Amino acid sequence: MDISAIEGEELEAVEFVEDYLQLRFEGPLLTFYEWPSVLLEEFSISFGEPGYRDALCALIGEEVEQALLEDGSSLTVKLANGAVVALSLREEDLSGPDAGAYSETGSAADMVEF
Repeated sequence: MDISAIEGEELEAVEFVEDYLQLRFEGPLLTFYEWPSVLLEEFSISFGEPGYRDALCALIGEEVEQALLEDGSSLTVKLANGAVVALSLREEDLSGPDAGAYSETGSAADMVEF
């Protein structure tokens, strides 16, 4: 699946919805059913660790430099400030059949799960 449409887009919102996460851009929407890690210059942080939500929210306003989804391997979103939102898509790292979903328009009608 190609998620490169978010490249050059600014992260407009980080939405925590019960047991999943959404990253909203000017149009596209990236939904995570698994919690991604946030890789910063100084350290990385994962769900459940103090400061996780703050680290994600601090990315609001940053532009996406590169977005790559490699089926069965990983999803990475690199931002202009050097931060990376990363998720393993290896079967042994997932708790369910799908790790997330992507909509190029931001509409639930065209969501494609990965």
